[in-house]
Amino acid sequence: MSRLARRLLGAGSALGCLASCLPERPRPGPPQVTILLDKIRVRSPDTLTGTLRAQDPAGIDSVWLTLESTPQLGADGLLQTAFEARFRALIPSGYGPGGRLAVTATARDLDGFVGQRDTFVTVVP
Repeated sequence: MSRLARRLLGAGSALGCLASCLPERPRPGPPQVTILLDKIRVRSPDTLTGTLRAQDPAGIDSVWLTLESTPQLGADGLLQTAFEARFRALIPSGYGPGGRLAVTATARDLDGFVGQRDTFVTVVP
């Protein structure tokens, strides 16, 4: 092995060691979304209330809540890294006891990533 090759190999090894000492940089990803429901059993008709939260280091562009594929709430995240808002969704009549209604919260960050959290509420008599 030539002298130049040994120096290049040594320099490459030194750079590899230095790079491993650097802190890991955060990777972009979707916002973290949380739904906190005030109740998990509802009547039909009724009103479902709770809190919607979204967090993302890039900033929140927008958030929205959907009940059974019907948009109920949409809000601008105001480019903040954390968003929290109370919501109030109307549950129409016509759902029978034992039925499960899907509740979905979605948030989009400034990088275009979309995070989603879904849960269900149960209709009671």
